[in-house]
Amino acid sequence: MAEELEIYIVSFDRPGYGESDPDPKRTLSSIALDIEELADQLDLGSKFYVIGFSMGGQLIWGCQKYIPHRLAGAALIVPAVNYWWPGFPSNIFAEAYYEQFPQDQWTLRVAHYTPWLTYWWNTQKWFPASSLIAQTAKYSSQDLKLIPKLRGSQYDKAYVTQQGEFESFHRDLMVGFGSWEFNPMDLKNPFRDGEGSVHLWQGDEDGLVPVTLQRYIVEKLPWIHYHELPGAGHLFPYTDGMSEAILKALLLGE
Repeated sequence: MAEELEIYIVSFDRPGYGESDPDPKRTLSSIALDIEELADQLDLGSKFYVIGFSMGGQLIWGCQKYIPHRLAGAALIVPAVNYWWPGFPSNIFAEAYYEQFPQDQWTLRVAHYTPWLTYWWNTQKWFPASSLIAQTAKYSSQDLKLIPKLRGSQYDKAYVTQQGEFESFHRDLMVGFGSWEFNPMDLKNPFRDGEGSVHLWQGDEDGLVPVTLQRYIVEKLPWIHYHELPGAGHLFPYTDGMSEAILKALLLGE
């Protein structure tokens, strides 16, 4: 499909992951500017598309805030939501927050209120910590069918965490669920001229990212093209044909 559409796809190790140096002062602004510099170093042109999956969604919100003039389009795929963004009604917040496993509620509280304890909380043995890091997350029935299919192509965890889990997984928690520099629900449409679009994809049975929060976000940002998939979980991009559908929607408007 890449050959058919004549597109060039770049994936990179975020700070603290793989071979990328850690950035203890990482912010949403700094990584958006990193993306801009990477695009310039690779001569990708004045504008480019960005796609973020799950925790990678925070990068895409940051790009829309800090480098909207460089974007040709953007796709957020089950983007993680910070429960402490201003504006969530208390009933919607409570419903989504308390749907999580108790250990995940505590993990996010720690990351938000006492980020310096994040590493300790996720490595101590007295209480269960993040279910995602422990690989016991709340997956949907669709996800459970996809996991065996993915095992043969799973990433090498030793490569991913060679800088240490603190600067990769735990830093992500602190940035993603800490106090943000802006509220995504205040963003303006970066493509008011119609020469681009933003898409958000979400499964209605996602056990990791509550669909109720995404529905509220797109209600506040009606210029986002929202794709909600019935019966889909967090891993739906790995179903046959889904990645092609996401790309075609972003690039061709199909």
